[in-house]
Amino acid sequence: MNTTSFLLLRLGIGISMFGHGLVRLPKLAEFSKWMVTSFEKSLLPSAIVTPFSYALPILEFGIGTLLILGLLTKQALLAGSIVMLLLLLGTTLIENWEALPSQLIHLVFFAILIQFISSNTWSLDYFLFNK
Repeated sequence: MNTTSFLLLRLGIGISMFGHGLVRLPKLAEFSKWMVTSFEKSLLPSAIVTPFSYALPILEFGIGTLLILGLLTKQALLAGSIVMLLLLLGTTLIENWEALPSQLIHLVFFAILIQFISSNTWSLDYFLFNK
């Protein structure tokens, strides 16, 4: 993968994660309430859903920010992949099949970027750490 293509994909997934977190942070309590309500009839207890619902927007915002900057890129990509896997599990448990394609597409982009991490030369990682 060439460096410009990597940059565009990294920025795209970074902006998506950043935007998801950014719009949810100001309404964190409402977002958490919605998520807990969505999982009321699932196998997951609210004792798990509630902390995750508060952490998710913070994780999305942080991962997105790091990816946009190209800082700690590999770690951010791995963290984003884990978040997507957790979201996929939750989505299947509540049978929200419409959300699966978007989450799977995000996961594919994370995997592709991890595979081609050596193309991450338009980044703070490269300029600060030469990697």
